[in-house]
Amino acid sequence: MGMHTDTERCVRAVRSKDARFDGWFFTAVLTTRIYCRPSCPVVPPKPENMTFYPSAAACQQAGFRACKRCRPDTSPGSPEWNRRADLTARAMRLIADGVVDRDGVPGLAARLGYSTRQIERQLLAELGAGPLALARAQRAQTARLLIETTPLPMADIAFAAGFSSIRTFNDTVREVFALSPSELRGRAPGGRTASAPGGALSLRLPFRTPLNPDNLFGHLAATAVPGVEEWRDGAYRRTLRLPHGHGIAALTPRPDHVACRLTLSDLRDLTVAISRCRRLLDLDADPAAIDDQLRTDPLLAPLVDKAPGRRVPRTVDAAEFAVRAVLGQQVSTAAARTHAARLVTAHGETIDDPEGGLTHLFPSVRALAEVDPEALAMPRTRRATLTTLVRHLADGSLHLGVESDWADTRARLLALPGFGPWTADVIAMRALGDPDAFLPTDLGIRRAARELGLPSTPAALTARAAAWRPWRAYAVQYLWATDSHPINFLPV
Repeated sequence: MGMHTDTERCVRAVRSKDARFDGWFFTAVLTTRIYCRPSCPVVPPKPENMTFYPSAAACQQAGFRACKRCRPDTSPGSPEWNRRADLTARAMRLIADGVVDRDGVPGLAARLGYSTRQIERQLLAELGAGPLALARAQRAQTARLLIETTPLPMADIAFAAGFSSIRTFNDTVREVFALSPSELRGRAPGGRTASAPGGALSLRLPFRTPLNPDNLFGHLAATAVPGVEEWRDGAYRRTLRLPHGHGIAALTPRPDHVACRLTLSDLRDLTVAISRCRRLLDLDADPAAIDDQLRTDPLLAPLVDKAPGRRVPRTVDAAEFAVRAVLGQQVSTAAARTHAARLVTAHGETIDDPEGGLTHLFPSVRALAEVDPEALAMPRTRRATLTTLVRHLADGSLHLGVESDWADTRARLLALPGFGPWTADVIAMRALGDPDAFLPTDLGIRRAARELGLPSTPAALTARAAAWRPWRAYAVQYLWATDSHPINFLPV
């Protein structure tokens, strides 16, 4: 059962205004018909006037409106969906990726391999709301973000947030926030904001503190593929392949949020772009729970205490990352970038970037499936591994996405020629989002283990790492950070 069923624990969190629980549950006040995040700054209501829900959508469906002080709809997402691979978690990741808005509930069910009735029953039982209500709550949150932080006309906002009509947009905003869209914009601090350069949208991505940006942005910058990614003016920038077009994201670490600037060819992709940027930076993680678990190992504890809040650098495109993982087999970071850059130049789609040096989208698997293997400048065995992977991705016999079952997909990867445990596990960790993926054969991990006095053989290290579960992917980040490799340092 979810945390919202533990009334006593929820009341304690509300009374202490503990921000660590924002997103874990929501407090609905029976007397005011308002729902809040646990850290709401107002005087807590009496316990008998509080009831708790697992999602903002459940609060809205029960007739509560969002608090104007703590803005519960803008809290970080529940970390539950990051650490689980069951049906509910996979469905929530797909809803965040905009599948219901694009394909409806039947499309969501088809991606998961279940009936619509099973999906609706499961989500209602655990979250108090079905997929349509959950998608509606997400649309309302996106609309509020655009209303308050951009000068876009209301009609464009309704379109970008995924509403089917202006009337539905107006009715939803009034129902959820008890204000009309124009009133909501008028209450925003500073009123309507100016456009970012190049017509970009400037947003704030919240996270649970602490967040250590060093390995997160350092890894992305050090492994950046020229033309697709770059570090410029303190921001990690990259191109995005999106359902309705393409985009460019610029992400800058700040003490209490990540500044996100998005340039999109189609505004309908806004929700998807935000979701993928959050996933890339692992912003919905619960660092307190992760670090507390890892500190129980006396040899890991000093690493955690020195730089708490490390995240797992992930990806915006699982198939892209899988291709890059194969290109990086048994070569240096620089060599892997060179191989990827050649693919991008030869087979990627060109884009225009007036703000920097981005030139291409990473090649689609369909484009790569048409490449003559003999044209690939790499060893024959790795060439065979790459072409086999791309063929399976292109024909649909292998699917990598937010809805993937981690264990089943790892097994499918290991069945492909040229895929050993390291490749399968690094894809599970960074592309699929498995928080417990582990790399006991990685040379950097084994070197760190020897320096710390941990077992250095893969079998013995795996046995020791059992105590770190279910957060072994985060232990990998702390172990990697013992090295002086550029991936561990925020670029200057």
